[in-house]
Amino acid sequence: MPESTASDSDEPWEYTLYIPNDLRAVTICRRTLRLILTMHGLIRLVDTAELLATELISNSVRHTKGPAALRVRWSAGVLRIGAWDADPEPPEPPGKLERLVRAEEGRGLALVRACADLWGWQPLARGGNRGKYVWCDLVAA
Repeated sequence: MPESTASDSDEPWEYTLYIPNDLRAVTICRRTLRLILTMHGLIRLVDTAELLATELISNSVRHTKGPAALRVRWSAGVLRIGAWDADPEPPEPPGKLERLVRAEEGRGLALVRACADLWGWQPLARGGNRGKYVWCDLVAA
C-alpha cells in the first residue's frame, strides 16, 4: 500500500468515471473509488466514501434511464463525491434516518445527510444536455 506524504494529500486532484445505466456499474464505482483513495493515501476515508458514493450512484442508476458519472475531487482537505445523471429533476429530499431504518428503499440521501459534512445538488445544462449533479463533502480531520 502506498504511503502518503504531506505533499501528496495537499495537491488537488479530480477523477470522473462515466458509467452506463446498469446496476453492476455501482460496484465498479465503489471499487474504483477505493483504489483512488488508497493510491492517494486517504485510506481512512474509504469506508465512509464508499457508502456515500454507492448511495449517490445507485440513485442515479435506479431513478434515471440514461448514463451517469461518478466524480471524485480532493482539494484543501475536502473530499467531494458526486454523481451526475441526465435527469434534471431534483432528488427526493432526505427523510429522517430513524424512520427509514426498516425501509427497503428511500434511505440513500438520509444516509448521505447523516454521514457527510455537507451535501447538495445542482441542475446542469451544457451543450443542450440537461441533468443534475448530487454531491457530498467529507472533511479530512
